[in-house]
Amino acid sequence: MMEQIDWANLSFGYIKTDYNVRYNFRDGKWGELEISSSEYINLHMAATCLHYGQEAFEGMKAFRGKDGKIRIFRLEENAKRLQASCDGILMEKLPVEMYKEAVLKVVKLNERFVPPYESGASLYIRPLLIGTSAQVGVHPASEYTFIIFVTPVGPYFKGGFSCNPYVIFREFDRAAPLGTGIFKIGGNYAASLRANKKAHDMGYSSEFYLDAKEKKYIDECGAANFFGVKNNTYVTPLSSSVLPSITNKSLMVLAESMGLKVERRPVPEEELSTFEEAGACGTAAVISPIERIDDVENDKSYVISKDGKPGPVCTKLYNKLRAIQYGDEPDTYGWITIVE
Repeated sequence: MMEQIDWANLSFGYIKTDYNVRYNFRDGKWGELEISSSEYINLHMAATCLHYGQEAFEGMKAFRGKDGKIRIFRLEENAKRLQASCDGILMEKLPVEMYKEAVLKVVKLNERFVPPYESGASLYIRPLLIGTSAQVGVHPASEYTFIIFVTPVGPYFKGGFSCNPYVIFREFDRAAPLGTGIFKIGGNYAASLRANKKAHDMGYSSEFYLDAKEKKYIDECGAANFFGVKNNTYVTPLSSSVLPSITNKSLMVLAESMGLKVERRPVPEEELSTFEEAGACGTAAVISPIERIDDVENDKSYVISKDGKPGPVCTKLYNKLRAIQYGDEPDTYGWITIVE
């Protein structure tokens, strides 16, 4: 199996690995960590996750360094964000320590699937929490299953770190201002599928959302956070419907360390014409620099990268974050957990 993996040409898809790990919440408490080699879940047809969307997930990565060590990026932040999602849709919260134990266990068990250093690939870690008790009334489940599986992945966008075109849609909303946009739950992604398909069909890498209430301010680019750079300032939207990206959080810290000012505030659409650089950021792509954002409806195009290449700030941020993830630069922020 392993001999057949072409690490350098991996897509961002699913490859079967050896094991996944699971916890079950029953009778008011979490059970012990279980190891499974089955890719399937035995689920009651009346489980709340299937009917009322009680489902939350996370996305993380593990990287193999030059020294052979495996590093996991911002594990505890992901654990806390999952807890926030649980608060948002009334699911049972998994304690951070249990989350951490499960992540370290599943990576260790599937160590042979962590791609080699400099292959450009990483091990994607997908924690999933679902309501499993059978009921037909609309209320929170009494039983939950938490699963983590892993799979080796290549870059999210085919070109890797290169500029991509985006398109603004006003006919679709990803999430309402006081809705579930700030939580990492399946429903938000289901709500984006139509817009995403339309963007791809039109030749764009992803769709671009404005705020659902006024259609004036920038919310997100597809499933990623937006940031723009101008006048030595890193600007990212402050919105009640944007998922708090752990990558964006990290980039803000790095931007400050590089001497940039950081502003989190509402970003009006017309401000797009003033950015020297811009990017979409998230766990999957890290940074996807934006070439241009087309407002087809108003026959306008905000060209951000004039030469079609990533700008100096995006490049520096991308390289710095990756260097920390791979252990090429010291982790002065306490972001890395090493798998022993």
